[in-house]
Amino acid sequence: MTLVRAKKHLGQHFLTDKNIASKIVDSLRPAGKYKQVLEVGPGMGILSDFLLQKTDYETFLIDIDTESYNYLKKRYPNLGPRLLNADFLELDFKATFNDSLAVIGNFPYNISSQILFKILDNRQQVPEVVGMFQKEVAERCASKPGSKEYGILSVFLQAYYKVEYLFTVKAGVFNPPPKVLSAVIRLTRNDNQELGCDEKLFWQVVKAGFNQRRKTLRNALSSLINKEKMVDDKTLDLRAERLSVADFVKLTNDIVANR
Repeated sequence: MTLVRAKKHLGQHFLTDKNIASKIVDSLRPAGKYKQVLEVGPGMGILSDFLLQKTDYETFLIDIDTESYNYLKKRYPNLGPRLLNADFLELDFKATFNDSLAVIGNFPYNISSQILFKILDNRQQVPEVVGMFQKEVAERCASKPGSKEYGILSVFLQAYYKVEYLFTVKAGVFNPPPKVLSAVIRLTRNDNQELGCDEKLFWQVVKAGFNQRRKTLRNALSSLINKEKMVDDKTLDLRAERLSVADFVKLTNDIVANR
């Protein structure tokens, strides 16, 4: 079979090390939480080979690249409708899957944040994610309050998922090799069905705080808070990077209470 060409505009860097591929797939922990797994951007199927050997879940593949899709269609002729030639970012989860599913992949680095926000939008249906990201993005996802990597993505992911940095991957195991190190992380859905605050406002507060992260929250959130009523709120004297998810939830409730 003709090999698939890696396309720069799709952010494709195909993993070539089978040991790492096996390790990534083994990082999934179904334990009854899901019966379906969706691989995003399978390329030439190095992860797919291991996923399709598993019997405790049903594997689906989705790739926007028609060349990859045609290659995989020949490689796995029995997949049928479980092989999708579509854009993951446009996927209707509820219409495509009738139950919970895990998401796995060597994700295209140029849309990795968009992929994570898509997962957040469908968090009630996605109990687990295992993914390869640019190391810098992986560190940002797993970082804790007070670190320079901690930001919007850190807070939003950690509000709904336990984030684990699993291992680092060198550039030499990809074709073509990326110019950066990579890393694999695992997201496990926590028990928060709701955050206990106005979640729309919570997202606004987090975004506003980090969009002006050099400023104190009192200044960064000036359009969202009642300055007179919250003049003595010490949390507002901090920068966004100092606040945990719980702190942001409390601050959101305080803003609502002092309108």
